[in-house]
Amino acid sequence: MSAVRVVEVFADVVCPFTHAGLSRLVDERRRRDRPDVVLRCRSWPLELVNGAPLDPAVVAEEIEALRRSVAPGLFAGFDPARFPRSSVPALALAAAAYDTSLAAGEAVSLGVRRALFEEGLDLQDPAVLDAVAAAAGLDPATSGGAATAGAGGRARVEADWAEGRARGVVGSPHFFVGDTDVFCPTLTIAHEGGRFDVEVDWQGLEAFLAACFG
Repeated sequence: MSAVRVVEVFADVVCPFTHAGLSRLVDERRRRDRPDVVLRCRSWPLELVNGAPLDPAVVAEEIEALRRSVAPGLFAGFDPARFPRSSVPALALAAAAYDTSLAAGEAVSLGVRRALFEEGLDLQDPAVLDAVAAAAGLDPATSGGAATAGAGGRARVEADWAEGRARGVVGSPHFFVGDTDVFCPTLTIAHEGGRFDVEVDWQGLEAFLAACFG
């Protein structure tokens, strides 16, 4: 196998556009048989960026637009009633998992998103975070698990946020790979007349995949 190629992304676990983008990237990795390309998901906590938690009703509208146009097979289990008031515990768990390995961090980063968007689980439930950690091959008792919700975990999330600002991150998701630095590179998003419209940016997608797998 060739040297590991890291695709770094600053994003929030509650951002549906990130879930769609990461799912597409993972599918493409599988199709190309490129296990050397790995994801390094960093924290971009929208509740801190915006000064308030995301509105689950707005997230549901974004998901409806994604399912209508570019991701009909995703978000099967999303439940607005279980949308977390804070994503910091899940972001902190992913940050801690990367201390073990890139593979563990990626598994947790994808696992918390799958729990929220595909399984309809509450990311503020400690049992859910412990289960995600265990599914990634980690022992919640030693890797952090739900305990990452404490002050130490929040400090790590805020440190990522600060680094993202210093590097020019403008929103979730913002990718860095090689010389490429791009916000939401695969989608065109419009919000007019109270309706979200989302389309694949095919030119942007082609350029982004070339950067990731080239």
